[in-house]
Amino acid sequence: MRHFAHLAPAERNALFHREPGAFDAGSPLPVLATALGATLYSPATRPALARDVVKQADRGVVSMVLCLEDSIDDADVAAAEDNLVRQFAELDALAAARGERGLPLLFVRVRTPEQITGLVRRLGRGVRLLTGFVLPKFTEERGLAFLEALTAAENACGHRLLAMPVLESPELLHLETRTDTLAGIARAVGKYRDRVLALRLGVTDFCSAYGLRRAPDMTAYDVQIVASVIADVVNVLGRADGSGFTVTGPVWEYFRQHERMFKPQLRRSPFAGPAEALRSALIAHDMDGLLREIELDRANGLLGKTCIHPSHVAPVHALSVVSHEEYSDAADILRPGHDGGGVLRSAYTNKMNEVKPHRAWAERTLLRAEVFGVAREDVSFVELLAASVRTA
Repeated sequence: MRHFAHLAPAERNALFHREPGAFDAGSPLPVLATALGATLYSPATRPALARDVVKQADRGVVSMVLCLEDSIDDADVAAAEDNLVRQFAELDALAAARGERGLPLLFVRVRTPEQITGLVRRLGRGVRLLTGFVLPKFTEERGLAFLEALTAAENACGHRLLAMPVLESPELLHLETRTDTLAGIARAVGKYRDRVLALRLGVTDFCSAYGLRRAPDMTAYDVQIVASVIADVVNVLGRADGSGFTVTGPVWEYFRQHERMFKPQLRRSPFAGPAEALRSALIAHDMDGLLREIELDRANGLLGKTCIHPSHVAPVHALSVVSHEEYSDAADILRPGHDGGGVLRSAYTNKMNEVKPHRAWAERTLLRAEVFGVAREDVSFVELLAASVRTA
């Protein structure tokens, strides 16, 4: 699979200086973690789940979580498990008919470790369509049992299974237990580094612990208690020295128009001309707040995003494409012969590129370029978003 594969070849050629590369569930973990993009959640109780997965794949979704946890009622768990088994059998047939078009990376969010081994056993042949499991409320004490179950399930079925722990527990939020909890999480995921694809942030649970809910014109970074946890998670678990993991951005909860208290956050100038209608539509559906939060995610060391509505996917992917300027700077920094350091003037003549301090940024940028592509010099996220919205 590849990002923006739902666009026509001529349109991709017009948008990209370097088109997105192909990847699959067997790709190296750094590539796969970067490629997750907008991970769309869906309750496992949906009766047409298999066809929903195919429909979203055709709209550009490359990763999905089928949820057995918070998105469904406690009384529906057994029925949801039965539904998942049926839907994977249907997906197996649909995947064969789709050929190279393929399916998204599929994960199941479980409640207990026992669900991992039980589902893998029941899925049978359909397990080959499963990339892994999302592990809720992850701490060292609770998480090791999930990781051990995942290892046992992989050994039993002979198919690689990956884990995405969700960091959302009160122990991580509360100041007096945060340091020890982070250290324990680091030990647990470090022990299973070859199985942990990415760490996901459960910001809704963080807010719940204090009876908070951010408004659609505010980002997670405007809620200071949440912002402080994100900073500490990245500090301990998102380092660029080889010890860190990909940490994904928090969910954006809104997808319908609400009464506004503050001005829209999208400037008019990038949307001048034909794209003005797109700007109005984004504002009307609270997408300006989402776009701002995606940018703040990137600035704070997060990559990709949890999504609960298909309309959120295109903005996340459009803003994940590497700009021509970013690509130019990163390529210059990593050019052979610059290993000794020094300062280079950007080819865009608007900044300095300091080889040693900017090296980790450049490596991450080129990895993102590998899976999301590089925009042409005259193409901005507005054109990328407009093209994705037209085909959604």
